[in-house]
Amino acid sequence: MSGNLPNPPQPPASGADLVQKSMNELRLTDENTTTNTTSSTNRQAYSSQQSQQNNNEIFEGRLVEGDLKQGNTMLSTVSSGAGRQVFNYSTDRIVGNGSFGVVFQATCLETGETVAIKKVLQDKRFKNRELQIMKQVDHPNIVKLKHCFYSYPDKEETYLHLVLEYVPDTVYRISKHYAKNNQRMPNLFVKMYTYQMCRALGAIHKQGICHRDIKPQNLLVNTETHQLKLCDFGSAKVLVKDEPNIAYICSRYYRAPELIFGATDYSSAIDVWSVGCVLAELLLGQPLFPGESGVDQLVEIIKVLGTPTREEIHAMNPNYTDFKFPSIKAHPWTKIFSKRMPPDAVDLVSKLLQYAPNKRLTAIQAMTHPFF
Repeated sequence: MSGNLPNPPQPPASGADLVQKSMNELRLTDENTTTNTTSSTNRQAYSSQQSQQNNNEIFEGRLVEGDLKQGNTMLSTVSSGAGRQVFNYSTDRIVGNGSFGVVFQATCLETGETVAIKKVLQDKRFKNRELQIMKQVDHPNIVKLKHCFYSYPDKEETYLHLVLEYVPDTVYRISKHYAKNNQRMPNLFVKMYTYQMCRALGAIHKQGICHRDIKPQNLLVNTETHQLKLCDFGSAKVLVKDEPNIAYICSRYYRAPELIFGATDYSSAIDVWSVGCVLAELLLGQPLFPGESGVDQLVEIIKVLGTPTREEIHAMNPNYTDFKFPSIKAHPWTKIFSKRMPPDAVDLVSKLLQYAPNKRLTAIQAMTHPFF
């Protein structure tokens, strides 16, 4: 974030130094920030039986000709119950990229509609988990999947293309705008964005889906209406009780502490922690826990929440048995935020950012908080 805003108050340096020294001795999860959503840990085994589509407007198709690149026009054909439809897309510019692939802003030449097309390298042995989940979700605060198709640049590669509604801005860019101008985001916007974020999560959590990468960059916003839409389900997964999951998930600043402790049997409460981090960032104008590594992330959390108790560590990961933590007291939330901050906003942050996952509010419970 911009350096124009003052840093939130921190506990005494001696305490932080103690935490940092101790963290170096612990066995904690510490990997790169970017999640590779095409890895085998993020795909479901391919089933010979096709999944049933619950949205008749979503069509799977095959690319007739061309390959999706910036600045070209491509033709795709998709099949539906009503027959075949042909769509020509003119790719205008790249709006996002990463280990997952690339996202283009494109125009459908038949309708003139602007869309976003996410191009992902596909392993033929697996179904794409993101595609399966996007077919299941239909909500005003979740980006809509229009249809999808495949391309084959050569015999060895297959690319999946997700055609999504285009939303022009993100909470990240809006927040950066205010920080750059040494301003705080208006409380009304903070309320609207946070409420809609919780609303989207409430819907997917009810279906057993955990997003696993909540961050300002994945919160799209129409700046004319301020409608928010959750996007990028490349890390999302249907969580099944007692079925192990990878601990390295979620972008670092927004990563729940149980993930840092290596928990594999976590719940959708990891998304709620991320919501608390996003809310705090919107209120402060900068990330609350700007860790430089997985271990340092825990240092930043302990600076604010204090040392977790044995009970809290057990709630995060029952299999974690190292307790080499110095005793650091929690830093009062009222000192993290300015005195002008609405007390209800600070209270909501404190109820979302709890060490014990079962002590955090759920997304639905958060929507009933007095802050809104």
